[in-house]
Amino acid sequence: MLKFAKHFCPTLLPRGHTLVPSSSLVPGNDPTLLFTNSGMVQFKDVFLGADKRPYKRAASAQRCVRAGGKHNDLENVGYTARHHTFFEMLGNFSFGDYFKRDAIQFAWEFLTGVLKLPPERLWVTVHISDDEAADIWIKEVGVDPTRFSRLDADNFWQMGDTGPCGPSSEIFYDHGPGVPGGPPGSPDDGLDRYIEVWNLVFMQFERQTSGELIALPKPSVDTGMGLERIAAVMQGVHSNYEIDLFQALLRATSEATGCRNFEEKSLRVIADHIRSCSFLIADGVLPSNEGRGYVLRRIIRRAIRHGHKVGQEKPFFHKLVAALVEQMGEAYPELAAQQQHIQKVLLTEEEQFAKTLDKGLAVLAGKLESLSSKIIPGDVVFTLYDTYGFPADLTNDIARERGLALDMAGYEALMEQQRDQSRSAGAFKMDYTAGLDLAGETSFRGYEGLSSETSITALVRGRFQVDRLSEGEEGVVVLEHTPFMPSRAGR
Repeated sequence: MLKFAKHFCPTLLPRGHTLVPSSSLVPGNDPTLLFTNSGMVQFKDVFLGADKRPYKRAASAQRCVRAGGKHNDLENVGYTARHHTFFEMLGNFSFGDYFKRDAIQFAWEFLTGVLKLPPERLWVTVHISDDEAADIWIKEVGVDPTRFSRLDADNFWQMGDTGPCGPSSEIFYDHGPGVPGGPPGSPDDGLDRYIEVWNLVFMQFERQTSGELIALPKPSVDTGMGLERIAAVMQGVHSNYEIDLFQALLRATSEATGCRNFEEKSLRVIADHIRSCSFLIADGVLPSNEGRGYVLRRIIRRAIRHGHKVGQEKPFFHKLVAALVEQMGEAYPELAAQQQHIQKVLLTEEEQFAKTLDKGLAVLAGKLESLSSKIIPGDVVFTLYDTYGFPADLTNDIARERGLALDMAGYEALMEQQRDQSRSAGAFKMDYTAGLDLAGETSFRGYEGLSSETSITALVRGRFQVDRLSEGEEGVVVLEHTPFMPSRAGR
C-alpha cells in the first residue's frame, strides 16, 4: 500500500504539479478545525487568495483525522468496512490554472490508464446543473451514459455557509453484483456495492451571506481520493481492513491482545486507533481533558476498552507503535523518530486508565442488570464519566454492543449543572488535606533546586481519590517528589 502511495503523486508531476508534503494533523491556518480532515486544508488560504505559492498545480498525500467536531467517524470505526479515525487522502489541486476538462481527463487517465481499472467497473456522477462536466464525461471522455448519474446535494461542495463552493463530480468503483447495493442516486444507494473512490470539486462560485452565488474570477480544482479505499480496489478486496497495511496491524494487534479471532471487530478498532493516536502524538497533541487532547484521550481509552473486551487486561496498546512504524515509518520519518516518545505517552495513559477501568465496567454492568428499558439513564453516563473517566462515546460504544442507547439529554443537563457549580464555587476554600491517608510519601528536593521534573501519583477530590480533575474543579495533586516545602495553612 505504501508503495502505491509513493507512486501516486509522481504520475501527475509531468503535468506541471508540485509534490507538496503532508501538513500536520494540527491545522496551522484554521482555528475552527480540530484536526486536518482533508487534503485541501493546507491549501485553504491559497484558494481564498490570501496565500501566494510559487506553483499553480499541486499534488499531495495528506494524513487526516476525523474523530471530533463536524467530521466525527469515531463511533462507526470497527463496525463498517471503510470508516477510520485516521486515513490518507490523495489529491491534485489547481489554483486558478486548469479546470473541469483537465481535472476530469487526468482522473480518468489515472484510473483507467495507470491503475488499469476496467471502465465498465466505474460509475460517474455530476451535479444536476453541471451540463459542462456532463458533456466532458460523455462526449469527450466517452463514459457510458448508462453508468452516469446527475445528483443534487451529494454533488455540490462548499467550505461553509459562505465562501468558495461549486459542483463536484464523483467516481465510484463497482464491486460487482455479489455485493448488495445499487448505483448512486438509486433507492439502494449507500450500500456497499458502489464505493466512491475519487471526488473532483470544481470551485467556481463564492456564496454570499444572502445566499447568492457569484462566479469566481479564477475557478480552481480540489480533488480527494482515499488511499485506503483505492488500495482495497487495487488489491482485490472489499474492506479497507483487508489491505496489506491493516492486515499487518491486525496481526500485531492479535499478538498483543492474545485474541486469535481475526473477525473480531475489537481488533479492527485497535488497529485503526493506533494510527490516529500515534500520528496525533507525533504532531504534538498530548492527552488532556479539553480540545484536541481530550479527543486523543477518548480514542486511546476506546482502544484500551476493546483490548479489555477481548481479554487483555495488561497494558498492550503502546506495543503496537513498533508495528505501525514498520509499516509507515518509511513514508513518515517523523513517526519513526518519535517512536519512544509515542510509546511512553500511550503507556502512561494505559496505566492511568487501568486504575478505574475495571471499577467503571463493574458499575455499568450492575446498572445494566437493573435496567428496565433500552435507555441508559443520563446520571449513569455522567457518573461513569465524572468518577471513572469514561467518555460518553465510550459508554455509547458499550451500549451499542448491547442494543441500548444513552439518555444524552440527561447527561448533558448534569454536565451543565457541574459547570455551573464549578463557576459558583470559590466562596470558601476547603482544606482537602484534612484526614487524607494515602500510601507512600512525597520526597522533598527543595534543597537541591527550585524546580524538578516529577510525576503525579494521585489525584484527590473532596475525600476521595479520583482518576481526573475536570476544568473548574479543585482538589489535591500528589507528586512523587517536589521542590516545595510542605506547610499547612494557619500555622
